[in-house]
Amino acid sequence: MIFGVEGSPRRNGNSHKLLEAILPKSFSCGERVEHVHLRDYRYDPCIGCERCRKDKICTQLNDGMTLLYPKLLEAKGLVLVSPVHNYNVTAWMKAFIDRLYCFYDFDDNRPRGWASRLAGQGRKAVIAAIGEQADRRDMGFALEAMRMPLEALGFEIVAEIAALQLFDRGAVLGKTDIMERARLAGRKLFDSLS
Repeated sequence: MIFGVEGSPRRNGNSHKLLEAILPKSFSCGERVEHVHLRDYRYDPCIGCERCRKDKICTQLNDGMTLLYPKLLEAKGLVLVSPVHNYNVTAWMKAFIDRLYCFYDFDDNRPRGWASRLAGQGRKAVIAAIGEQADRRDMGFALEAMRMPLEALGFEIVAEIAALQLFDRGAVLGKTDIMERARLAGRKLFDSLS
């Protein structure tokens, strides 16, 4: 399965359209694709309780992430799409990423060594950030905020998209260059999993 996660507060906005371009619902390879929009789930950020070290999944917070963990575990491919909010990903995307902490194992040495239980399984990802800015530097840390945690978890990032100069809802549909990069990123993800 390939799992698409969109972190925008807007329905049918640029992030949604970009996700659909990367991962159309039906793809010729027959791989199952599922999309979720984080605004449709209610979940809290990680509270650092460390209970997941023993339970191997977050059991302290029984919320919308409980529905998303099985999808993430099943998926060999992952797509994260977020608009830029204040030089970073949205609060929804940040909380989603932080809640993936439960997939790490730690040893008892100081400083603690760690390993991801998702690593070594051939998992691949595409990341995309959307901003109204004209200069990529003004997107701040949005792409890094997705790339670095996913790489630490064991995902190989096969493509990343910085979609600039977009604000109006659905404006990305008129940007043929961005939409083509999105389609190519999706194809690269599918091909990398074959």
